[in-house]
Amino acid sequence: MALIVQKYGGTSVGSVERIQCVAEKIAGFRDQGHDVVVVVSAMSGETNRLAGLARAIAPQPDAREYDVLLSTGEQVTIALLAMALKQRGCPARSFTGGQVRILTDSAHNKARIKDIDRRDMDDALSGGQVVVVAGFQGVDENGSITTLGRGGSDTTAVALAAALEADECQIYTDVDGVYTTDPRVVPEARRLDRITFEEMLEMASLGSKVLQIRAVEFAGKYNVPLRVLSSFAEGGGTLISYEDEGMEQALISGIAFNRDEAKLTVLGVPDHPGVASQILGPIGEANIEVDMIIQNVAADGTTDFTFTVHRNDFEKATVVLEKVAVELGAREVAGDNKIVKISLVGVGMRSHAGIAGKMFELLAKEGINIRMISTSEIKVSVVVDEKYLELGVRALHSGFALEHAIEVMD
Repeated sequence: MALIVQKYGGTSVGSVERIQCVAEKIAGFRDQGHDVVVVVSAMSGETNRLAGLARAIAPQPDAREYDVLLSTGEQVTIALLAMALKQRGCPARSFTGGQVRILTDSAHNKARIKDIDRRDMDDALSGGQVVVVAGFQGVDENGSITTLGRGGSDTTAVALAAALEADECQIYTDVDGVYTTDPRVVPEARRLDRITFEEMLEMASLGSKVLQIRAVEFAGKYNVPLRVLSSFAEGGGTLISYEDEGMEQALISGIAFNRDEAKLTVLGVPDHPGVASQILGPIGEANIEVDMIIQNVAADGTTDFTFTVHRNDFEKATVVLEKVAVELGAREVAGDNKIVKISLVGVGMRSHAGIAGKMFELLAKEGINIRMISTSEIKVSVVVDEKYLELGVRALHSGFALEHAIEVMD
């Protein structure tokens, strides 16, 4: 039988009743003969509650002590889940990140995993126990508690699956898999039976909230098959793995979108070598991440330099650019924080031409003007006005027939 690592998020363990349901599900897997390692998050809302307590004491809490505080949320859940399993006659043992010895660096609040000691987990599994591990946390070489940052429990689960050479890592959430796009925007969106690591990475980076990028990167690096499943409904979920050369690949696997985009343009910049560095250098020094970039050279020998940032960084970036514009002798700085990014993702693009052209045609039929374009081997992204987001996503989903399992270009 298989060794399975399962992860349950905060919503899945959000109450005693839900913890009981999770325990029932885990016990069922063990009754089938599987070895099971379970990673859990804090109960929904608990991490925010703890963070609020910290900030009531200190607006900028000490990073080490903040990690000590936040890590207690997961410790509550592992204890309750282990109790629930034992009540069902299912042997279980809980472990904190430190007890498992998930060794991390010392970057508090955003630590990276360096090593995992599997010996105690192996001993517990050999003894017939379900291993219940606190997600989101580890310890550094000094024994200080660390936390892994946003999506940390997903990363914990994938890292344990890699260390234990598990057959599969199952991520249980409040959705039953990865969809062709957000069903709240397109009711006809279809759940995917499988998707590649590459596609999932693109989807996650482009706005899909199902899995965190770090967890997908980790799974791809160590070839850990990932499966996204619902805690509240039965079903096969979505398997995330390497591309199977024997499988027919869908032309487009999904449509991702990001509402948190803003665009900035420096107009009339003198065109000379190094100008891009002079503009983006100060932006980077201000810890602002840049996404799409376009540079257009005008007939008068100047250039217009445009790039996108997260909407939360729009005002900060504008202040930086206005200073840069004066130093460069540019004409002006213009901005727009009412834009969105829509992206087509699919490994099938590698072997098919004309995807971008069809995308532009479908958007044009709806009267949607494209502001910026970015492409990679398996992705085409466009920036459009915010008001056209849902119309654009629906037009593309229908135009590429994503409600059907396989779509091949004519």
